[in-house]
Amino acid sequence: MPPQPDLRCIVTTFAKEPDAIGAIRTLLAESLIACGTLLPPARSIYMWKGKIEDSEEIVAVLKTSVSTAEKAAARLKEMHPYETPEILIFTPEAADAAYAQWVSDTCASQ
Repeated sequence: MPPQPDLRCIVTTFAKEPDAIGAIRTLLAESLIACGTLLPPARSIYMWKGKIEDSEEIVAVLKTSVSTAEKAAARLKEMHPYETPEILIFTPEAADAAYAQWVSDTCASQ
């Protein structure tokens, strides 16, 4: 098995695409992520404050390095419009070496 890449993926959701774009642009400007990918609207059905909610959301996948993942997640939480945002950090089992290096290099200034 190849060595684990210096790469983390943060998954989050937003109610509005402009909020997602703004968060991604801020995290990029602060060198906390190398890339943010927005996925088509998803339908989330969840329990919130004792009530079942059903809403359309934008899913964002943020690519960052091991050294910046926690900072990126903390900054995302600061600016996220949700009271309790979904912020999940995943460690890829494997990644293309050149891509992982690009992510690491891009976030290296932090």
